[in-house]
Amino acid sequence: MPVVMDADRIGRTLARIAHEILERNKGVDDLALIGVRRRGVPLAKRLAHHIKEITGDDVPTGALDITLYRDDLSKGAVGLQPVVRRTEIPFSIDGRKILLVDDVLYTGRTTRAALDALIDFGRPKAIQLIVLVDRGHRELPIKADYVGKNLPTALDQSVQVRLQEIDDRDEVALEQGGA
Repeated sequence: MPVVMDADRIGRTLARIAHEILERNKGVDDLALIGVRRRGVPLAKRLAHHIKEITGDDVPTGALDITLYRDDLSKGAVGLQPVVRRTEIPFSIDGRKILLVDDVLYTGRTTRAALDALIDFGRPKAIQLIVLVDRGHRELPIKADYVGKNLPTALDQSVQVRLQEIDDRDEVALEQGGA
């Protein structure tokens, strides 16, 4: 199981993405970060921290649960009794530029579900997608606006993102034996 990103590399990558966000959006006006549960949430919080270090401004952050929006729910892919977690968006998304944050972009189906869920909360001005790793193999026409690392993979490999807040360590590893 080769580690393709260690803690230092993840930190540098998030700092770079924070700078890219500020450059593309010409500051923080109307920005909000929303992480897709699970690992998108701590990544969104880290990006908000980097942006505050750069600009001194707080960017609102939220958490989005997409369990009930998944297109594989009826196929049992999330278990017979899916675990529904809380969506926490303590601000209006209307008229804002929403930065949707996830750990891995693969088929695009998670992002599609997240977009569906997000639109139920209002009408943002724009939605931009941030992913730590883009592994390819898209099934839907979805492309990230900000990518930490492009990591071409085989279909029998999986990308495992581990974050300190959830897994007690920061790393991205490539594993054999399943997508």
